[in-house]
Amino acid sequence: MRIAPLAVALALTLAVASPLHAQQAERAVSKPFLIDDTRAPLAAPLDPARLARFDAFVEAVQKQFQVPGVAVAIVKDGQVVMERGYGVRELGKPAKVDAHTMFAIASNTKAFTAAALNMLQDDGKLKTTDRVIDHLPWFRMSDPYVTREMRIRDLLAHRSGLSLGAGDLLYWPTTTYSTREVAERLKDVPLTGGFREQYAYDNILFGVAQLVIEQASGMSYKQFLQTRIWQPLGMTETRYNSDDLKPGDNVAVGNALYDFKDLRPIPSPTSWRNVSGAGGIYSSVHDLAKWMNLQLAGGEIPGSGGKRLFSQARQREMWTMLTPIPVGKPAVPELAPAVPNFSGYAQGWFLSDYAGHRLVWHTGGWPGQVSRLTLLPDARVGVVVLTSAEVGAAFNAITYEALDMMLGQDGHDWLRGYAAAQAKAQGNADADWQKHVAARDAASTPSLPLAKYAATYRDPWYGDVIIRQGKNGLEMQFSKTAELLGDLEHWQHDTFIVRWRDRGLNADAFVNFALDPDGRVRELRMEPVSPLTDFSFDFQDLRLVPVDAESAGH
Repeated sequence: MRIAPLAVALALTLAVASPLHAQQAERAVSKPFLIDDTRAPLAAPLDPARLARFDAFVEAVQKQFQVPGVAVAIVKDGQVVMERGYGVRELGKPAKVDAHTMFAIASNTKAFTAAALNMLQDDGKLKTTDRVIDHLPWFRMSDPYVTREMRIRDLLAHRSGLSLGAGDLLYWPTTTYSTREVAERLKDVPLTGGFREQYAYDNILFGVAQLVIEQASGMSYKQFLQTRIWQPLGMTETRYNSDDLKPGDNVAVGNALYDFKDLRPIPSPTSWRNVSGAGGIYSSVHDLAKWMNLQLAGGEIPGSGGKRLFSQARQREMWTMLTPIPVGKPAVPELAPAVPNFSGYAQGWFLSDYAGHRLVWHTGGWPGQVSRLTLLPDARVGVVVLTSAEVGAAFNAITYEALDMMLGQDGHDWLRGYAAAQAKAQGNADADWQKHVAARDAASTPSLPLAKYAATYRDPWYGDVIIRQGKNGLEMQFSKTAELLGDLEHWQHDTFIVRWRDRGLNADAFVNFALDPDGRVRELRMEPVSPLTDFSFDFQDLRLVPVDAESAGH
């Protein structure tokens, strides 16, 4: 079957819990949610037969969702219950995934950023209630009030007033902007919601958080991670961005559906070196098992005789809800058992519940790789699933099967449920495309000669987008993003579709030219063609005007 790429994978699998694409959050009373502690005890240690059933389940998930490589680790009471790999590191090659294979963990990096800030609070270098401008005086949002009142913990909670994924094109897929330049461009990214009023997932503010860490600690973010977190935990299989991967490293190669249908390896690893605090880390399940045990021990390094990375007070702060998220209906009825009673975001962590247990968790989405790390603090259970394909349905099915195994539960057909949810999302996308086709006036022609559309267009926050005459007609190039090079195909009237030459992006977009009364291009607007396109391609937020018109004050 055709499978959905990253955006829909995350959307359909998280719609039953805390959707990354949710735009609104209801006001909620700041009242703690209480978990029932009278439930049945956890199951006895896993027996070989139950583990064999789990192995078979993972392999069935791989087949259903075309996932070449998977790694899983499960911890309980400070011990590693299991850690193992499934499938191959690279499609078409024999090397196997194992517990030491490194994957891009993407947004699972956010919990490391939150931990670093809270460690600096333990050090007396800052408080998470400090104003950001007290540490970064140059910091600006597009609203003076938000600039003045933005606190460090607001950087970690997706409640700034930015829209979903706002500004992600400043780093996504990969740009030449520096971390500081990305942060400085926030002043031109519009706010679409009230400050601290709604949940809308963003990445760019975690890049700002990275800069706060560097200012307060006096060292680079990379150095802080290596010396203050990874070395004390013995995380020797963890790297800072793909730039630090070495020849011969045990690394999984990501895979994407080119043109939404043909599974192929991503030719080279992405590096988010300009917003590393949002998603720059590579790691293995072996190392992440150590990270999970640290979290479940409240910041105490397991086996260290009481040494800590952070205090219990900071642990409680990181897991205290800051941004409530409305609980929606399941994507399909089969996923009703996963619908939580509550949902929200804390500092670098989602919060919800399952089967009477509180969940603290996060996902990660990277070109060609997606992942999920889930903790049950009261049961001292942790599960991490790393995969080498853009299918969130796979990591969620495996996660819930692992949770059921650890809780002694059976009877949930997670494979069937997530396969049905993905099929529904694909069907909705196909129907959406047919609506575009039905509305198209295929006989229409552009209002202007094609040469009249060629120009440099500028957006206040992204910068320049160039439309020029190429060998095969008009082509579009984002000036700071080498991968965003594509050919313009006329759709209807003054609307074109840009077909990116990198067909693994799955991010073709409508390009609409608006003309002034004199027949000159006044503005260029874009929006993704498919609802399956990852939300970080936030083309719809661009307000592109010809540079000459901008200079003339048009």
